[in-house]
Amino acid sequence: MTTPSMQRSAATWAGLCAAVLGLGMALPGCTSPNASTAPPTASAAGAVPADAPAQTLRDVAYASRSAAQKMDIYMPAGAGPFPAVVLIHGGAFKRGDKAMDAANAAALVAQGYVAVAINYRLSGEATFPAAVHDAKAAVRFLRARASDYRIQPSKIGVWGASAGGHLAAMLGTSGGVAELEGTEGAHLGVSSRVQAVVDWFGPINFATMVSEGRALGFAAHYNVDNESAYLGVDANSPAHLALVQRSNPATYIDAQDPPFFIQVGSADPLIPYTQSLNFHAALKAVLGEAKVSVEKLEGAGHGGPQFGSAANLSKVLGFLGQHLK
Repeated sequence: MTTPSMQRSAATWAGLCAAVLGLGMALPGCTSPNASTAPPTASAAGAVPADAPAQTLRDVAYASRSAAQKMDIYMPAGAGPFPAVVLIHGGAFKRGDKAMDAANAAALVAQGYVAVAINYRLSGEATFPAAVHDAKAAVRFLRARASDYRIQPSKIGVWGASAGGHLAAMLGTSGGVAELEGTEGAHLGVSSRVQAVVDWFGPINFATMVSEGRALGFAAHYNVDNESAYLGVDANSPAHLALVQRSNPATYIDAQDPPFFIQVGSADPLIPYTQSLNFHAALKAVLGEAKVSVEKLEGAGHGGPQFGSAANLSKVLGFLGQHLK
């Protein structure tokens, strides 16, 4: 699964700070005169002023069960409302932090999106479906509080990598599935559906990861130890197949699901790339070819510079722009 070094681009930390601060945003370890912890001040008429500056709100709580249930909200300059993209970090379901998505947030804000990087309960704190419940609670919070954060509530996408890609895929396919909505946060009557999904090399079917790895000749690398910790049971055991399938985004595919853009590396040593290809095929069978696309990046591993390159980010932003703008 992914690590912080896999998630960040190859740019130096100084370069990342400069890019983020240039957009009027904040990143731990960087100093920004424009960073704030409060929503923008509305005018007397209740509207955000047209010249509202770019603003970053850090550690905004979207629920109250866990200290992990926080988000960083990056807003572009202007009154909006803007489409929003929820960023879900990777880290094998057991580690990682929302700060890992600062570079992608900067790219989104530069294109006129509100970028929202979330934390969620990791496997050491709570097992499935806690992380799914948290991600859905974050979307509900943003939709319910859209006017506070300059968000167009009908245009919310999600973008995740590795474990975050899995959670993004779950958000995309399980809209309206009651058992996965959870009871987190104060906005339980608000929809958690998203309007576009970017899935970077997320694990999909835990039950077949080992066999798919063997088929690709990478058997020495593939296991489901982290996925088992996420579920709280042995994900490779037939005795737990029902739970594994409950955690499989493909289980919930239906015609109401949003468009998907899936990318995976051909040399991924941790997640068999066939997980992404098989998921794409299942989505396409229901949604049609026009709504679902997949790309195997030749030679790319589990994240890395091919994913974070300007050319590749342009593809992601093009997909999001097609469906959220």
